[in-house]
Amino acid sequence: MDAFTTLIPRFAAAMLVTLEVSLLAALLGMAGGFVLNMLRLRFPGALAWPYRAYVWIVRGMPYLSQLMIVYFGLAVVGLTMTAVQATIVSLAFYSAAYFAEIFRAGWASIPRGQMEAVRAFGIGRWAAFRTIELPQAVAFALPLLANQVILVIKESAVASIITVPELTMTASDIVASTYTYIVPYAMLIVCYWLLTQSVALLAERAAKLIPFLRTTS
Repeated sequence: MDAFTTLIPRFAAAMLVTLEVSLLAALLGMAGGFVLNMLRLRFPGALAWPYRAYVWIVRGMPYLSQLMIVYFGLAVVGLTMTAVQATIVSLAFYSAAYFAEIFRAGWASIPRGQMEAVRAFGIGRWAAFRTIELPQAVAFALPLLANQVILVIKESAVASIITVPELTMTASDIVASTYTYIVPYAMLIVCYWLLTQSVALLAERAAKLIPFLRTTS
């Protein structure tokens, strides 16, 4: 028990780093994916091919290679970032492709007849988007969005390769200095479990608010 309690401060600090990197990357990726989907809907002819190319390329590459390009490759052309900044930027760029496809699926789930009725009744484009499209698309996409945020949290472990002091690097450092494996990696598992379960619980709470938002919008 003492072995666990002595490691709590180090893992608590590492969890904050993981949380900061993951949430910032997920929020930026979600915003980027949302904008990409909106642009695709607004300009289907001009942006259909660039959108597909971006999603195809990014999702076809391992995240580690993208992290290396951002952290080491951009430094060659004079754009230097800290390890944390490079992780956030690369993880946001990587996850935006997945978030964009989630939003695309959310909008595709809306029955076409509803939008035809909107035009027939003369409802404004912004009002239709705010009261009809957005609540339905978000309600459909919310479990997928939560799952993608959880995946972003797990992908952040790759940042240990460029010495970001997050959970995985902290566990590796403790193993290297103490030559004990079970306790550090057990703590690592518990920390990731707490983070991912927190996201799942928040998504569950948010899903219960969707009907309320529909009735009050």
